[in-house]
Amino acid sequence: MVSINKIARLLAGVAATALLVPLAACGGGSDNAAVSDIPAKGTDDGTEITLWTRSPLESQAKNAVEAYNKSHKNQVKLEIIPNDDMEGKVGGASQTDSLPDILAGDVVRIPYWASEGIFTDITKQIDGLDNKADLQQGHIDAGTVDGKEYTLPFVTDVSVMVWNKTLYKEAGLDPDQGPSTLEDFETQAKAVAALDKDGVAGSYLSGQSGGALVFTLFPHIWADGEEVLNEDGTESLLNSESAQKVFKVYRDLAGTANGLGAGSKEETGATWTAPFAEGKIGVMPYPNTSTTALLDDANFEVGVAPIPGSTKGSSSTFLGGDAIGISKDSKNVAQAWNFLSWLESEDAQQEVFADNGDTASNLKVLENGYADADERVKTINSTLATGRTPVSANFNEGFNAAGSPWQILIQDQVWGDASKLKADNQAITDILAN
Repeated sequence: MVSINKIARLLAGVAATALLVPLAACGGGSDNAAVSDIPAKGTDDGTEITLWTRSPLESQAKNAVEAYNKSHKNQVKLEIIPNDDMEGKVGGASQTDSLPDILAGDVVRIPYWASEGIFTDITKQIDGLDNKADLQQGHIDAGTVDGKEYTLPFVTDVSVMVWNKTLYKEAGLDPDQGPSTLEDFETQAKAVAALDKDGVAGSYLSGQSGGALVFTLFPHIWADGEEVLNEDGTESLLNSESAQKVFKVYRDLAGTANGLGAGSKEETGATWTAPFAEGKIGVMPYPNTSTTALLDDANFEVGVAPIPGSTKGSSSTFLGGDAIGISKDSKNVAQAWNFLSWLESEDAQQEVFADNGDTASNLKVLENGYADADERVKTINSTLATGRTPVSANFNEGFNAAGSPWQILIQDQVWGDASKLKADNQAITDILAN
């Protein structure tokens, strides 16, 4: 396992900024007067606490809420928001002062939410945690504005390469050897495609989901030691040699019978993990938050490896996930803090995350809590040592938003006119530089 300090340094760069619909408050989070009176561990008096989280992290959120509710007088009422609806719902609720007590969100959205007053300032409480130094700092940094801290880690998500060992055996591949290079990935995907089985494809791509595309494709480029953005996040570098190698692999797969699963070109992200989970895809980059659920529940054996570059031994991952904080509208701040402080404890992190094979945000648990874990879970955790998160003030508009120039670039490179790469890359830069 990698060292705690190394993981902490790498995760400290996780914060990124995204745009959201206009919010009611501006200029930093709420300074709720009641915060100064909160006990160190909050209040557990039987209050109902509301929590919103987005659908991709439903499993982890349910595990956390179930563990808390069975051991506390307070009870958390969880609402799962479809990923594509999250920004609009938060924006609307902020304008009508109807946000939940606790709000969790994609780490690339958190800096904007914090700067626009979505959260209550809990600097005193966060700094007062006995184990603050043991926590993954990236999600704290993401919610820090002008020295005030608004968020803590909720779920740490990374991207990994997964493959279907049953399909590999049928295709004559070694089921225990996933792709260690980009070339291996293409070769193995084509071998599964050649099975010509009804509904089965070599790989899958979320062609219309900017968020899923950056999560799965950027690591190939980072693994080659290349950048996707310049240092200040104002220029796209996606016309590099490494990027072109990645695009060519997927273009070749798209031009191969059964190379990419049906629906890849139109996939908006709502169902992008489903084809692999259903046993229909040979190999693809995948989120660890979905991978761990498959290790025991899938009707086939899943292989897991880091996402490779073009050279054997090189790999990377996209560090993402969700941070969590108390909203500006909460009337139950002390009770909400009871949930948050409990969530960051070693015992809770072990029970909620490590024991379920998910990646803990408490670094001591990450270092020591997986001794008996599935080796594939240990592989997932090891990828954090090479992880990256791109940082740009206009990242959401350039990449994640529907119809973004990044989505257009992928459509052109995989299914359309590949000669448009320079123009498409410049279109991303034009937005990032605004």
